[in-house]
Amino acid sequence: MTQLRTGIYPGTFDPITNGHTDIIRRAVKIVDRLVIGVARNDGKGPLFATDERVEIVRDEIAHLDNGDAERIEVRAFDTLLMNFAQSVGARVIIRGLRAVSDFEYEFQMAGMNARLNPEIETVFLMASDRFQFISTPLPISRALRRCLPLLPGGGPRRRLRLKRPRHNKRRNITCFCDGSRS
Repeated sequence: MTQLRTGIYPGTFDPITNGHTDIIRRAVKIVDRLVIGVARNDGKGPLFATDERVEIVRDEIAHLDNGDAERIEVRAFDTLLMNFAQSVGARVIIRGLRAVSDFEYEFQMAGMNARLNPEIETVFLMASDRFQFISTPLPISRALRRCLPLLPGGGPRRRLRLKRPRHNKRRNITCFCDGSRS
């Protein structure tokens, strides 16, 4: 009997974008079981709480075709990535790359992870061309225009209070994750 090949796709997913979903759809083709690790990272000042991000990711993957959703598990984690990988029995870490600038950082991380556990491989998937230039840590004013509308299906309707940059006369804006705002 062969052991299932388990991979993990870690990230903050704040919010999950169509680019993330693209990587998930492609990653599930190369592993038998995919664990999406939603990182608790309060230091990044996330828009959504960890539990909310886990639910948003679960809602998104529930719509995958070909029974792929049944082979995907979503979990929050707040440990070292390699400890999390070992705890779920992963042998592969999936990382998405949008541009060459992502590669240098990811290359260094893969090297460090290999030193921590040489039994776990890092696999890089290039983003599909239509998702290569989307980044969620954009300044908030740009994130309102670019990231929130990218939430699959418009995302859950949640009220957010965000600050605009100082040079903008209207300092605060209330928006909803379905792209509407007031």
